[in-house]
Amino acid sequence: MDIYASLQVVWWLLLGVLLIGLAVMVGMDMGVGAILRYIGRTDLERRVALNVIGPHWDGNQVWFILGGGAIFAAFPLIYATAFSGFYVVMLLLLWTMIIRPVGFEYRSKMPSAGWRNAWDWALFVSGFVPMVVFGAAIGNLFQGVPFHFDWTLTSFYTGSFLALLNPFAILCGVLSACMSAAMGGVTVMGGAQGAIAERSRKVARLGWSLAIVLFAVGGFWVAHMQGYVLNQFPGAGVAQTPLQQVVTRADGAWLSNFHAHNVLWLLPAAGFLGMLGSLFSASSERPLLAWWMGAVAWIGVIGTVGCALFPFLLPSVSNPSQSLTLWNSGSSQLTLAWMLGFTLVFVPLVVWYTSWAFYVMRGKVDPDQIANDEHAY
Repeated sequence: MDIYASLQVVWWLLLGVLLIGLAVMVGMDMGVGAILRYIGRTDLERRVALNVIGPHWDGNQVWFILGGGAIFAAFPLIYATAFSGFYVVMLLLLWTMIIRPVGFEYRSKMPSAGWRNAWDWALFVSGFVPMVVFGAAIGNLFQGVPFHFDWTLTSFYTGSFLALLNPFAILCGVLSACMSAAMGGVTVMGGAQGAIAERSRKVARLGWSLAIVLFAVGGFWVAHMQGYVLNQFPGAGVAQTPLQQVVTRADGAWLSNFHAHNVLWLLPAAGFLGMLGSLFSASSERPLLAWWMGAVAWIGVIGTVGCALFPFLLPSVSNPSQSLTLWNSGSSQLTLAWMLGFTLVFVPLVVWYTSWAFYVMRGKVDPDQIANDEHAY
């Protein structure tokens, strides 16, 4: 494999790492927002939950920025095609991401119960909706996205917002939301005490139980749906366009990589083991272990998705032969090399800073201190 092909594969792996970081870190924060109204029965309990993630939520948004930036820089054709077609989805995500930080910062600025209740609902929507969209987007990749190109490589999206909410996509969206809520539950377990910690434990157990069932159903569904097969293309590491390949669809094709490389079955196994491990750890009141097992679950789920789709990144249901793959949608070798250099410097810094922040802010949130501190969330 030459240098260009190697860089393409490395960036495929890095994109997976960034998506996992987004799912674990941002999903954890959004999960807390989604379950806030259940685990917090009083205003003080909700403030405690918000202060558990208060020192971390804004820093965790870096993973969201890194993920979008990586797609823009490393796979510009994916960025242009997907973002130009999904205007409604992107605007929905944008508005929820705008409301979320405002909710954190302004919720406790006024003592009015109506004011705080309104922001609690805003935090619920801005926590639940993005994770459903995240999962639904992955679900639509397996079924193909309705787009095609003309001879000038101008993309045309022929679908609609409602078509994205098909049964399989909804299943994937609910799976994503359940995993996010469960991660939010174990996070609050680790930082709170008393009744709110107990309710968070119940949420985590329910979330992981549902996630196990949904992941199994989704795997069975994928095994029996039509997948995509790359039959002819110029080759890996060769400059090319989506107009230079032949792609066909076949039943069960999404499992072809797993049949060819049996070691890949460890990824869905890791997904199930992570969910089960987090479920049992939460049940035995070990929130730290539950959190790490939840991270393993996300690694297994996203790793399974990536390996099933490989080398496809954005399959086309309108014209399968114009699907976007790892080989025809990447940037130039020079761009990928420069971006890799910056990534090897800044991603470890992000990991170090995040780890340091969690270490410094470890321990339980004191409800009495929150009640007496008007500047706390």
